[in-house]
Amino acid sequence: MPIDLTDPEDVKLVTLAKANRARANAAQGAAVRDTDGRTYSAAEVSLPSLELTALQVAVAMANSSGVRGLEAAVVVGDLDDVAEMDVAVVLDFAGRGVPIYCADASGAVLDSVTT
Repeated sequence: MPIDLTDPEDVKLVTLAKANRARANAAQGAAVRDTDGRTYSAAEVSLPSLELTALQVAVAMANSSGVRGLEAAVVVGDLDDVAEMDVAVVLDFAGRGVPIYCADASGAVLDSVTT
């Protein structure tokens, strides 16, 4: 199902991802919505000893909070498509059928995949 930018819950994912990206002055921000409707958002981590995409961090936050599944995920940044490693982490955590959207800095969706 495509992201519905008229649906407040989908708009919230894009807004949170954009906000985390801006707050951290990062190349990427991401947000996920769990099966209970809670959201988790993050920016990428880029340290000499640790590199994680924003979506990997958001999924890790959901996982460490005891979440059992995801409804949707959004990555915002200077990307053309959803990275293979991001698809893998969502698939590993939440299984098949989870849409992942890639949006530019304005929030316009450029690409989507489903695990």
